[in-house]
Order: sequence, then C-alpha cells, then structure tokens
Amino acid sequence: MDQGAHSKIVNFIWGIADDVLRDVYVRGKYRDVILPMIVIRRLDALLEPSKEKVLGMKKQLDGAGIANQHAALCQASGEAFYNVSPFTLRDLKNRAKQQQLKADFEAYLDGFSPNVQEILDKFKFRNQIPTLIEADILGHLIEKFLDARINLGPKPVKDADGNEMLPALDNHSMGTIFEELIRRFNEENNEEAGEHFTPRDVVKLMADLIFLPVADDIESGTYLVYDGACGTGGMLTVAEERLAELAQNHGKDVSIHLFGQEVQPETYAISKADLLLKGEGAEAENMKYGSTLSSDAFPSQEFDFMLSNPPYGKSWKTDLERLGGKGDIKDPRFVTQHAGDPEYKMITRSSDGQLMFLVNKLSKMKHTTRLGSRIAEVHNGSSLFTGDAGQGESNIRRWIIENDWLEAIIALPENMFYNTGIATYIWVLTNRKSEERRGKVQLIDATEWYVPLRRNLGKKNCEFSEEQTRTIVDLVVNPRETEKSKIFPNEAFGYWKVTVDRPLRLAVDLSPIRLERFERTCAKAKEEPLANLASRVADVLGVGPHLDFNAFLNACDTDADKHGVKLTAKRKKLLQSELCDTREDATPVLKKFYKPGKAKPDPIHGLFEAEVNGKTCVVEYEPDTALRDSEQVPLLEEGGIEAFFRREVLPYTPDAWIDPGKTLVGYEISFTRHFYRPAPMRTLDEIRADIYALEQETEGLLEQIVGEAEQ
Repeated sequence: MDQGAHSKIVNFIWGIADDVLRDVYVRGKYRDVILPMIVIRRLDALLEPSKEKVLGMKKQLDGAGIANQHAALCQASGEAFYNVSPFTLRDLKNRAKQQQLKADFEAYLDGFSPNVQEILDKFKFRNQIPTLIEADILGHLIEKFLDARINLGPKPVKDADGNEMLPALDNHSMGTIFEELIRRFNEENNEEAGEHFTPRDVVKLMADLIFLPVADDIESGTYLVYDGACGTGGMLTVAEERLAELAQNHGKDVSIHLFGQEVQPETYAISKADLLLKGEGAEAENMKYGSTLSSDAFPSQEFDFMLSNPPYGKSWKTDLERLGGKGDIKDPRFVTQHAGDPEYKMITRSSDGQLMFLVNKLSKMKHTTRLGSRIAEVHNGSSLFTGDAGQGESNIRRWIIENDWLEAIIALPENMFYNTGIATYIWVLTNRKSEERRGKVQLIDATEWYVPLRRNLGKKNCEFSEEQTRTIVDLVVNPRETEKSKIFPNEAFGYWKVTVDRPLRLAVDLSPIRLERFERTCAKAKEEPLANLASRVADVLGVGPHLDFNAFLNACDTDADKHGVKLTAKRKKLLQSELCDTREDATPVLKKFYKPGKAKPDPIHGLFEAEVNGKTCVVEYEPDTALRDSEQVPLLEEGGIEAFFRREVLPYTPDAWIDPGKTLVGYEISFTRHFYRPAPMRTLDEIRADIYALEQETEGLLEQIVGEAEQ
C-alpha cells in the first residue's frame, strides 16, 4: 500500500473519534474505544469470507460432543482466531433499537475465540458499551468502521465492472496503521505516553546496536527476540523488521519468533492485538500478561536478542514482597554465585527496579550458541552509580562487568522521551565479545547529537537523524577512541571500599560530681557494687582526668579481685560510658594483645607494637566509631590499597588503620568524570572590560541619585 492510502485510513479513523465520541468522552479516553474497535473491525473483515464455514464446523463439533474445539475452528476460519456468533458487524449496522443492538453486539463479542476475548478483557472494552448505548452512538460507531471510503479488509474493494476502488490492506499494512494510531494517541496523552511507548528513533538505534555488530555472522535459522517490559510491542516489531531486513541483505533465510511480557492490561492487549492484526497469531500467543519480576512468564527460556525500556524510578515493592521480601528472595535470577559468595544478591532498593529487568534478561542469555545473546536496554543515570559497594545496584554492575558482558553505554540527549527530560542511557551487553573488546567497556557521549523537533511531543523536543544513528552504531561496530568515544579496561569502573579506623582514646574523670552521677546510674541498674568499686579506685588514683584508660581498668580489676566483684563485660562498658570522655591526647584503649612472638606488627591492618605490663607486645586497639571513615581505592591503583593508604591517609592520620574484614568491592560508571569539559576561563581583557562597564554604570546611577536628592 502506498503512503497516501495509508495516511488516508489513519486520518479517517482518527477522525472517527472527533465525529462520534466528542461530548461523550474526553480526548484522553478516545483510545479506550477506537483501539479495540480497530481490532474488532479488522478481525471481522478477515473472518467474513469463512463465516458460514466456521458456523458449520461449530454445529458439527457441538453435535459430536467435542469439547476442545479451538484447533478445528481456527482451521475452518483459516486464521489464528474465529467468531462463532451468528453475526458480523454488517448484520448489526441496521439495528434500530438500542437495547437489541446492545444484546446482539455483546453476543457478537462473546463469539470470538479465547485469544481475542483476552484482548477485549484487557482493553476493558465491554465496560464502554453502556456509555455508547446511553449516548446512542454505538450504531454510528459501527457504521463509521464499515464506511465505504476505507477498506480494512484483506481483499480490494471493486465496483460492478471489476475495477479496483480501494486497495487490499495486507496484515503488515494493517499493523503499521494500528501502530501509527497508537503513536498518535500516546502523543495526545503526553503525561503517560512514556510508560509504554519508546520513540521510534530510539527503538531503531537499539535494534541496530544489537544486530549490526553481528550482521555478518547471522546464519539461516531460527532467532528468538524478547522484551520483558514490552509495552505495546513496538520494540519487538521494529526488531523483527530490522533482523529480517539484515538477513535478506545477507542472503539468509531466518525465522523470527517474538516473546514479550507486560504488566499493564491495556498495553498488553495492544501488543497482542498488533500481532494478530499482522497475521502473526503464533507470536501473539508469546505475549504474556503479568509482572516480569515476580511472575516470570519464560522461566526456562533463553533468547538470542533482547531489548527493553523498563520502568525507571518506579517502585517494585509489591514484586519484592511477592518474591519473599529482600531477606528471603531465593529466585536464581537475582541470587546467584559470584566472587566466592554462594548467595551473591542482586536486589536493588524497592524504590527503583530498573536494574532488576536487566538481571532478568542476563539470566536468559544463550551460552552454548556461536552468537550467544545481545541485549540493549534503556536506563536513567541512577543505574550507573546508585548503590554503595556491597549493595544491590553495585553488585549488579560488578556481576555484569566482572563477567565481561558490558560492551558499551551510550549517553542520549536530554528530552528524547515523551514523559521525561532527564538523562538516559542505552546499555549494550553480550556474552560473545569480539577479541578486541574483551576486558573493555566503551562509553559514547551522544548527548549533543540530535535534531530539534518542529513541535514538542510531551517532553520530547529532539530526535536522532539517520546520519546520527549511523554515527553512533559505527562507533560500536568499529570501536575506537574519539572525543565522544572512550574505551576503558573493565577494572577502571571498580574500587575497593576500605574502612579506616582510628584508636579510641579515653580520659577517665573520677571527680566527685562524676562519681555522684555514676552512683545514681548504678542504683537504677542495681549495680551498687560497681559504684563502690569506682569510689575505691578514685581514692587510690585521684580525681584525674586520667589519660590512660588501660591503667584505670587494671586498677579496677585489682580492686574487683580484692573485694570479690565480678568485672563483667557489661560492667566494664558501664564504667567506660559513664566515667570516660574521648580525648585526643589520651592513650589508645587496648582491645587485644598478643604475647611476644605470637603475632607480627602490621600497623596498616591495626597490629601495633606497644608495652603491656612492662613487656613489648603486639596489640590491637579499640576503634573509635565516631572517627570511622571509608575510602574508595580504584582497582587500578598502582600498589593497591596499601600504596593508596600510605599516600592518602597516613600522612594526615598516622594512627589510622584498615579493617580488612570490612573491605568491599564496588563498581560505578561516571560519564561526567570521563567527558567533563570545563568552561574556558575568561581572559584578563574581558574581565577588565566588564569591570570598567560596571564602574561607568554605577557612577551614572550615583549621579542620578544625588541629583534627585538635591532637587
């Protein structure tokens, strides 16, 4: 079908909404009626030629008492669907009485096969019938879709002499028309469009990013394409068209099967209806309804190509609870083995589940085929850096990069999407990196590559030109360093998060005021023997302040032995919390000491030489949690953690040490760091000129003020 005929049908159907639904529905609700009616009319047109055959088969099956009739009825209709009601839409057009029309129309809808019933149910189309009947517009609506000026059928419309009046509408053209109307409705509803509609230019770029790098390696055979947040199915259909085109260009014969899952009922209905309208009934059955995260429809399936624009910045708390809660998730997609951890958890915060969709895809990669799997997924900036070392988001990035699956990330211009103006990125992943890409990640800054739209579509005010798309894809297909393309070793994005401790230094205050307060505390805790012990020690040591807590504790131990008081850990803690204050010049508090020869000094890891009871020992100090800090040490740091610590920490805090048991590995990706270009500084002449201009302006203002005052 030529573009003119295509546009004529789109514009005619678009006009039905204004002609029939105005004053009954608000514009944002037109789609609730028009989209399901397009589906109904197209299916009706496809089924008209086989109507009598289907009814005959239905009668025969019923007479034979056969319950499972679906396959036979589909065979009779010649389609992946059927309608066993006695009506077609043309039969209903001339119903004069509204109630009879309502009853017959509902019977007509009830006659469709289960796969069509599911689409109508998810559209909630039956809910619209009372409104259409009450406003007396259902018959008018049906007439419009049967109008002689358009043909939604698969055969051309001819006049009495056999001359073609209207061309046939094949499945592909019907699908294209349906997608165009979906796009228009989405653009009308700007506030929600981006939830289930990704701009065509972005989708085309994503398809090229997963196909073109392996275009020369595609062989004849079957390929499976998956979108776990498929919305209206636009990404899948564009991917199918692009893969088929590339295969044809390379002389290959491929069979492409689409798989998708969607949680929004209406958008799920659209995705399934779109495939039915294109004559892809088998593919329509591969569209599944439900939440990908908590109810995976393809738990054991693997795919060749995957692409998605999952929801970002959106809570997945309900899914998290269905999976068992953060502490009890056992789903092998999100809890795996990695880096020596048998229960390596990749569970993000409940407020944003976008990276969970990526993990889901990675769990479905093919590992035994020559091409493996390729993935393209859209994310916002938080996926690059949110989450500290050891947390879910960082663990996901670490798992991906250490498995060497991340091929490239492309930063897109702002305002590329309909419902958000924030920065967005396309992640490209594969488990079959080329030799030149192994161990490396490419970052591409495409934020300045766009052409403005003539008018905004929601937040979207720009798009990629064909040339810009080719430029981006070429950088991925032929990776190289440019001002806008940087290539890094995987380790460049990793770091050790080290915990830096300093010793606890306590001064002991045994003044009468402090002891009196301590006695009251002990009385409440029924620890009077401890209060008496403190008083006796104060008599021996004096008021203080005493700058050696260790000596104070030794005195307490001696007194406790003498008076039969058990100095438990709890009581020692009470002495410390009630009678001591931190003080920089106090002696470090001992935590543990080793007899000579039992341990070697290692100040960087908290093992120091000190004198204990007159002997030189290796000791550990109690850390002061108030002084505890952390440092990020790059994995590529020359000399590792120790060299960094000696250079960046010890010169400023010589008593610090690292707790090796708390060291974690994290990963984050910073486009700003790698592509930041500082604004050029102004010259002295420019600054001087500005100053002179300001002086002249203020002098004139001062003269004006003084002159007015004198008047």
